[in-house]
This record gives sequence, structure tokens and C-alpha cells, in this order.
Amino acid sequence: MPYAVDFGTVSTIGLESSPVADALAGLRANEARYFKNKYGHVFTVEAASDATPTIDWVHRILEEERGIVISARPLEATEFEVENIRMAYVFYENGLSVNVMYALGDSGKRAVGFKLSDGMEIPEELSSFKFARQKSKLAGTIRGSYFVIKNEH
Repeated sequence: MPYAVDFGTVSTIGLESSPVADALAGLRANEARYFKNKYGHVFTVEAASDATPTIDWVHRILEEERGIVISARPLEATEFEVENIRMAYVFYENGLSVNVMYALGDSGKRAVGFKLSDGMEIPEELSSFKFARQKSKLAGTIRGSYFVIKNEH
């Protein structure tokens, strides 16, 4: 069942099995606030079991672009379009959030972003990335990194 993320009242709905559920819920709420404020978009997620095409697309990009296979279990995902950009998010049990920003026009930006919830370790499969820190009222300290997508997906 799709769930509209409320950034006014942070909830761990759908993320309860994560050892960093509160921080991951804050990270998810932080993303919801960003899209609501910037684009007027309501950030709605669904259980991983209902979002297989989105998760498969994200995983295929990770594998084909960088040979990355995320070992953690996906809990939730979302996919939507804003201003001619296809966005996809996958939230993992270990506290990781992976997002794909894929401009639908030929000249747009395309990238994969990684965000680590407060309190989680850097996953082994992402150990080669450098992570910058960002403070968030909703999520505490978020560590993030990204890479540019070079191929068509």
C-alpha cells in the first residue's frame, strides 16, 4: 500500500526492521520535504515487494555503471517524474538510501546518489566513495556521495 511520507511527523512505518529505523525515517522525511518544497511533489513510497520494477532499474544502473551490488535488503522504493527528470529512490534495511536522477532530455543531468543514515557504517560495496556530511533537523547527520551516469538506461 503506498504511503505518503509526512515530514511534519516523522514515522518509521515500513522501516521498522532497520537497526537505524529512526534515522532512516528522518532521512526519508528529509527527502519528502525537499521534493514538496522544491517541486510541490508529495513523496510517496511503497513496499519493496510492490516496487520491483523500480528496484530492478536502480540495481541495473548500479551494476552496469560501476559493478555495484547492494547487499542490504530493500524495504521501500518510489519512482516519479518532476520537471522532465525521472527520479527513483530505494531505502534499504541497513539505513542506505540510493537515488537515481535521470533527465529524460538528451542534455540533462543523470546521476546516482547515496545517502547514509545517521549511525550506520559505510557498506563494503561503497567503501571506495568519499562521503560528505550534511546536517538535517529531520535526519541528524547525513553522509552523501554520488557518481555521474554515463550510459543510457
